[in-house]
Amino acid sequence: MLSRISTIFGKRLICVRGFTTGAVVATKAAAAAAAAATTTGARAASKPSSNEPTYEDLPNPRGLPRPSTIDLHRPIVDPKDKYKEQSEELHKFGRYIMGCMPKFIQQFSVWKDELTVYVAPSGLRPVGVFLRDHTSAQFKACMDVTAADYPTKHNRFDVMYDLLSVRFNSRIRIKTYASEVSPVPSLVPVWPGCNWFERETYDLYGIFFEEHPDLRRILTDYGFEGHPLRKDFPTTGYTEVRYDAEKRRIVYEPLEMTQAWRNFSVGSSVWDQVGDGVDVTPADFKLPKPEIEEEEDKKKGKK
Repeated sequence: MLSRISTIFGKRLICVRGFTTGAVVATKAAAAAAAAATTTGARAASKPSSNEPTYEDLPNPRGLPRPSTIDLHRPIVDPKDKYKEQSEELHKFGRYIMGCMPKFIQQFSVWKDELTVYVAPSGLRPVGVFLRDHTSAQFKACMDVTAADYPTKHNRFDVMYDLLSVRFNSRIRIKTYASEVSPVPSLVPVWPGCNWFERETYDLYGIFFEEHPDLRRILTDYGFEGHPLRKDFPTTGYTEVRYDAEKRRIVYEPLEMTQAWRNFSVGSSVWDQVGDGVDVTPADFKLPKPEIEEEEDKKKGKK
């Protein structure tokens, strides 16, 4: 009797478990079907017309061929090749302005991306006005005025004006020449910003600028002797400037090279050493005071 009852209850338990499992599976299947229907409806609603490209029609970027990187890492044998395109355009512009003003422009040169025109001092101001006002130039700003000293040349100074065209984003250099006594026409009437640049060039090189409104020193002190950037200017200068503690002011004195403060015991030059050297102090160079002899003292006493 007991075994029969257990058998009946076991079958019912199995039936209950089977019914529960079937219900869960049916519920999951219904939910999946509903989600699929919703997704399909949304895709159908958002699907563009046949004329518009879809995402599936776009090419896969991973499958596209990659650009060659050989040109990016190719070494530049000649540095001038880097500015080849710019130099060609500068050559054209140089020939153009030289054809416009053959009376004043003697020649021009191009180095990398720099264009330089060479003019005589008498043609400096006409060329400056042309480069400032011409529609193809528009060099409205003078950025710097520099010079260089070549003592072996007849006109030992080269004077350079660096100009900038903001409209065309380009630069040009005007180069002229001068000597110690021949002046250069000032370009302050053309570019007022040249005022201090020309004063600096006069202060350091001694180049005179004709018709400059205020040609005086700007970097060195008042009463300075010479022009420091000339090749014949001594490295020590001509005068010594120091502070005098007794007078409590700055004094100017003739230059004196004190030999006693120089130590020549380590060799004649840095390339010819004779050893580690000897530590010598300034006190070692002082000469001893001469001693007065006794006989001279006696003679002085008798007198």
